[in-house]
Amino acid sequence: MTAADARTPAPAVLSRPVPRWAESAARAVPWCVLPSGLWRVAVIIGMALGLLEGGTSIAEETYMLALTVVSELLALLTLGLVRPWGEILPRRIPLVGGRRVPVAAAVVPAALGAFAVTAACVYFLLNTFVFHFHPEPMIGTDDKDPSGVMSTGWVLVVSYGPLLAWGPLLGAVTYSYYRRTHTPRTTACRPARPRRFTSPRP
Repeated sequence: MTAADARTPAPAVLSRPVPRWAESAARAVPWCVLPSGLWRVAVIIGMALGLLEGGTSIAEETYMLALTVVSELLALLTLGLVRPWGEILPRRIPLVGGRRVPVAAAVVPAALGAFAVTAACVYFLLNTFVFHFHPEPMIGTDDKDPSGVMSTGWVLVVSYGPLLAWGPLLGAVTYSYYRRTHTPRTTACRPARPRRFTSPRP
């Protein structure tokens, strides 16, 4: 590779076009994670305002907020599997900007994340419906929260139910990313050799 080739800007997209279903699945992941984060924030605010009985330490509240932020950021990273910056690093990033993202660097963490989230959801479902392990509500009492709205019933289903789709959606988008980037569309092609024409013998 010459110096001129090194200075040549990389194309915006190296792989094949993103399927429409993969685009929709990647956009759905952050929305699947958002309700559980809003639930944790609502619990913290409810305890601070005295609407829920019980107390949390600063460390517990920090953990809940950090879990919410980290979970949503990880969910947003799914968009990188269907965006150009998931294949070529933005040029504004120092030192590595403009370089192509190795396929393994994106696929391996995403696949492990999909497996971990799916395993956690399966473990929860098995505990709830097979082993019939039902933990006692840790938040709210009859005096402060008579309906148990923050710790039991339909609120938990609405808040944490969408998380069941996180793992499968991430796995599907990861597979699509691998299929598109494993065989790049813009590959170096060897110039065709000119054909030799010979005059017919008399």
